[in-house]
Amino acid sequence: MDVLSRQIQGEMSWCMLFADDIVLIDETRSGVNARLEVWRQTLEFKGFKLSRTTTEYLECKFSDKTHDADIEVKLDAQVIPKRASFKYLGSIIQGDGEIDEDVAHCIGAEWMKWRLDSVILCDKNVSP
Repeated sequence: MDVLSRQIQGEMSWCMLFADDIVLIDETRSGVNARLEVWRQTLEFKGFKLSRTTTEYLECKFSDKTHDADIEVKLDAQVIPKRASFKYLGSIIQGDGEIDEDVAHCIGAEWMKWRLDSVILCDKNVSP
């Protein structure tokens, strides 16, 4: 799998790989479509398939310019659903550039860990 991912990533300079998660980065939707098509072709050539049911995209607006706003992101003929945010490697990435969801998620996760640990830490039957 490492050889395959290195080979594909060599062809795609603006992508990130982790396990079965792939992030493709481009400034335009048509660029994302082109990168997605290269991934699809390369994976299918190697005997793998790109999941059409779990593939989705996030558009980050870093300026007011609209690049090819009328173009949809597609895999073959299927339109890829757009998300406002998604979780990647434990962090929540938002298309608007904010970090509110990620901070709230981190705080909630830490409180959950504290609740689990406090049962033991505050148990009078456990010796110090």
